[in-house]
Amino acid sequence: MRADPAAGVAQALAWGFLAAPAWTRRGLRAAGRRAVGRRRLLARVVRRVLDAHRTAPADRPSALARFVLSDEAFVDAVHRAAAHGVPVRVRRVAVHPGAMGARRWRVPPVDDLPALARLLEVPAEQLPWLSDLRGLQRRTPDGPLHLYRYRWVARPGAMPRLLEAPTPLLRHVLRRLLDRVLAPVPVHPAAHGFVPGRSALTHARQHVGADLVVCLDLRHFFAAVTAARVAGVLAGLGYPEAVVATLTGLVTHRTPVAVLARMPAGGDSSSRSLLRARLRAPHLPQGVPTSPTLANLVCHTLDARLAGYGSAAGARYSRYADDLTFSGAAGLAAARLVRSVTQIVAEEGFTVNRAKTRVQRATQRQLVTGLVVNHGLGVGRQEEDRLRAALHDAVRHGPEVANRRRHPDFRAHLEGRVGWVEAVNPVRGARLRRQLDDVVWPDGA
Repeated sequence: MRADPAAGVAQALAWGFLAAPAWTRRGLRAAGRRAVGRRRLLARVVRRVLDAHRTAPADRPSALARFVLSDEAFVDAVHRAAAHGVPVRVRRVAVHPGAMGARRWRVPPVDDLPALARLLEVPAEQLPWLSDLRGLQRRTPDGPLHLYRYRWVARPGAMPRLLEAPTPLLRHVLRRLLDRVLAPVPVHPAAHGFVPGRSALTHARQHVGADLVVCLDLRHFFAAVTAARVAGVLAGLGYPEAVVATLTGLVTHRTPVAVLARMPAGGDSSSRSLLRARLRAPHLPQGVPTSPTLANLVCHTLDARLAGYGSAAGARYSRYADDLTFSGAAGLAAARLVRSVTQIVAEEGFTVNRAKTRVQRATQRQLVTGLVVNHGLGVGRQEEDRLRAALHDAVRHGPEVANRRRHPDFRAHLEGRVGWVEAVNPVRGARLRRQLDDVVWPDGA
């Protein structure tokens, strides 16, 4: 297949325009003549570019080339010239160094890949391997050069979950990326998961005492976030195309074929097919430090739309990771809300798990991320009773007997559960804490 001559001309013009000393009609026409000679088509191309771009899109040379190529008159002119034996020849390709675009937030400037390597504290020659933009690791056998370790978690009666854990080197690089690039970028106020100062408590607290609480769940949340949407977020921070492509490769992953073949049983056939399709494509891997923050940033438009819809419908909205919660007065039209939210979610590239949709009225126990919200926040009675029984058993018979599920660190397990109750209800938590303090632990436990 022969390459389209118009594409090469458009790219040469785009790079030439961006290398021009002045972003003006005269400056761009002079740059265009250096790139392709004196051509009638230059005046039209320059006029369109300046009408659409008030300033030079220095961070998006490929996007500028695509814009030039989108003009049918330009493409026809290049093709006619070739047909008449006087093709438009590229005389000079300007060297365009990378450059940051406009920055809405105080993210560190990164003009090119060497600067990115310095920011992440890795050798520049390691970036292609770490980002794996060609997807070479998807079909290579397991070995020391693989960047991820995989573990399927089987869940009886539900879809299995894949944990994709990066190797220590990649984890350190992604942690630096999270702290230095993503941390300054704000998420939508409705997002409560993985946000400093917010939690499952602040999420549930939004819906305390409501007459009606509607909870929906997003299916395969992290796997549903595509590389294209991540790239859109990173480009919005002002980073140039080459940097965006490499960053996107670093934070997304394509699950190897051999790993997908080991998917354990569980879930219906359509859900399994959907999960495989999403894992085959570049996605946010679950188990990576950057995935939760990037998922929140990608969901900003979703959160804004759902918050706006909820407000118009007379409902309060908040999201904790993949849990969407709406609450309002008894007259809130729950069925219409579920239909509308499902449509908005689909338009934003996600899928509602209909089996987990719950409409909870004040006459029944209302649960939001495992917390009871009917009258103030509370841990579910069954959960608290089970914890109290486990502590009682540990006090009377010893922790080794009480640890019937063989938790590897039973003490830390109980500490975490008691701490959770303390955060929700300090009075009840204090009673459980006294029970925990009465447990006699063996030496070294």
